[in-house]
Amino acid sequence: MPTSYRATNRGDTASTKTTSQSTDTNLASKDASVGDILASKGNAIFSIRPQDTIGHAVEVLRDKRIGAVVVTDANGALVGILSERDIVRKLADTPGKTLPHKVEDVMTKDVQTISADETLVSALQMMTNGRFRHVPVTDSTGLIGMITIGDVVNHRLSALEHEALQMKQLIVG
Repeated sequence: MPTSYRATNRGDTASTKTTSQSTDTNLASKDASVGDILASKGNAIFSIRPQDTIGHAVEVLRDKRIGAVVVTDANGALVGILSERDIVRKLADTPGKTLPHKVEDVMTKDVQTISADETLVSALQMMTNGRFRHVPVTDSTGLIGMITIGDVVNHRLSALEHEALQMKQLIVG
């Protein structure tokens, strides 16, 4: 009989306890942080000024292939966020006359931010409860990045793929 199938004896001193799941593997998704996303995605921040036009903002969103852009003052301090949804709402209110409007008239001024050490679970809860898809990441110095709900989902999917691969390796040997 192979030794892996042998019951332990009194004389056995080595601890050979194995488990298919552990606290580490089950809590890994809870321990993942916003900083983990920034580390893999990068912390590029695209910003515009409150006095810019919606036309300029639309060009930035198109050229950078993003769904929201932070609005900062001359010192780089966060003063708002402008998303595609904000622009669509303004388009509905002022059809054909939206692009000349100022960003400060359309942007969301009460911006919720998150820190890099927050868990992805709390980030996802924040986005779900607030019904928004983009969150600026800040620290004591100011803006350090932006995460999206897509970033959170992709990070979790990658983690699940990694977990599945580990399970296959355990099974195959």
